Amino acid sequence: MSTVEAPAKARAKIKERTLRRDNWRVYPITTLVVFTAWVVYATIRAFWGAAFFVPEYHYLTPFYSPCLNEICNNVTQNGHTADAAEFGTFLPAVTRGWIPFAAVSLPFLLLFRLTCYYYRKAYYRSYWASPPACAVAEPHTRYTGERRFPLIGQNLHRYFWMAAVVISLINTYDAIRAFQGSDGGFGVGLGSLILLVNVILLWGYTLSCHSCRHIVGGRLKNFSKHPVRYWMWQQVSKLNQRHGQYALITLGSLVVADFYVMLVASGTISDLRFIN
Repeated sequence: MSTVEAPAKARAKIKERTLRRDNWRVYPITTLVVFTAWVVYATIRAFWGAAFFVPEYHYLTPFYSPCLNEICNNVTQNGHTADAAEFGTFLPAVTRGWIPFAAVSLPFLLLFRLTCYYYRKAYYRSYWASPPACAVAEPHTRYTGERRFPLIGQNLHRYFWMAAVVISLINTYDAIRAFQGSDGGFGVGLGSLILLVNVILLWGYTLSCHSCRHIVGGRLKNFSKHPVRYWMWQQVSKLNQRHGQYALITLGSLVVADFYVMLVASGTISDLRFIN
């Protein structure tokens, strides 16, 4: 008996770049503007080398934590002197302006965010147009995925996450130290609250990471035999649903925290104090 094969259906040839009728350009353009502005601000502040610490209340901007330059020792302002270098220094003062004071933490934090799934989506679409939006043809003729240098480095994200956890612990220590009064005792100011909120949001971003979810609950064949890890996995999964929001919100919280510390450290404004 002879069989009749159905004719192969060729892929529809559509001349238009996309059939979408919504304003799909808003996301990549907005992301491009916001990310570029943030990178410019963060780069200037990271290399500024001044107005980063308030010794009276122990406010240290997260952009300079941990502070590893010799200048971080014995910082003086308004008659108050304190060390911003809680973990020692190895950078000489002459490196000011061309090596960030937080030379150890900043590269890991940058790589943690660059390899983050949500950030990949954001800058792939906004900077590379690869693709600029769902169901929109991209201008590139070849696609190799993340199998070649440098994008193969995206697979190191889980290791950068581990470094981010350590740095988040340091930021938490900084936030606790910021609850200091002018007499050295307990005190609360607007800067204390800003640094506290910032570190809470940073923990939200760090713990909601997909790598954290896998580390907590991955490689388990039976959750019932691991009730503690299963509970932890459930909590991280709840946070993971808002990972993209935390990724963007923390960009804003970092700028707010740094800008406020800069204003107080430079003497532009005085810290609003609630206790002492």
